[in-house]
Amino acid sequence: MSATEEKAEAFRALHAGDPFVIPNPWDAGSARVLAALGFRALATTSSGFAFTLGRLDGAAALDEVVDHVAVLARATDLPLSVDLEDGHGADPGVAISRVAEAGAVGGSIEDWDRARLYGLDEAVERVRAAVVAASAVGFPFTLTARAENHIRGNPDLDDTIARLQAFESAGADVLYAPGLSDLNDIRALCAAVSKPVNVLARPSLTFQELADAGARRVSVGGSLTWAAVRAFVGAATAIRDRGDFSLLGSGPPADWLEPT
Repeated sequence: MSATEEKAEAFRALHAGDPFVIPNPWDAGSARVLAALGFRALATTSSGFAFTLGRLDGAAALDEVVDHVAVLARATDLPLSVDLEDGHGADPGVAISRVAEAGAVGGSIEDWDRARLYGLDEAVERVRAAVVAASAVGFPFTLTARAENHIRGNPDLDDTIARLQAFESAGADVLYAPGLSDLNDIRALCAAVSKPVNVLARPSLTFQELADAGARRVSVGGSLTWAAVRAFVGAATAIRDRGDFSLLGSGPPADWLEPT
């Protein structure tokens, strides 16, 4: 079994076990820190990666995403899933195939094309295309299908559930509706589907609360990126305004950045 196949099997097994957190690094250094801290899988963040390019979320091209995936996949021995946004083109299967070749063992596609929510039929067809591509990569690629209603101005729980049920029927392995913040809504969604559900972490909710509501996987999206950026801005502002260097940190422990 190849290293990628081993990662793919390990990632599948995580979804069959106890609920777990999948944090989102934005570069190789942050990936190695998270691996050193003991997390068992990683997921990219489209907004965090775009930040490293000096751009807003949604502005990275597929070629750039594939290069980013290759870097992260080499950085640690952990399974890596990829935020593929809407699939980067008319056929999201192309993006699935390319990130799998770059070392990813999972990926997500969403029903939002940066301007509109796809109609249900079109969204389902795109999930089906991704499922076909995922089944052809030569290892068990874990496909996550996302319903974007709650972060795109349409907080309709019934429609979100209907979409995720349709994505489940189309063959998605994991279901995800970012933006849910009410435990009753999360509980209702998790009860309405049979596949594992990914929930986006909220500062107001604990991991245990999300797990008790039915979440199998909890991701943090770009939040770790922004936590790091806030610390950076705070230290830089203190230097600029007061000549205060007290917020500067020393170098990281060597084992955080040791090659795996």
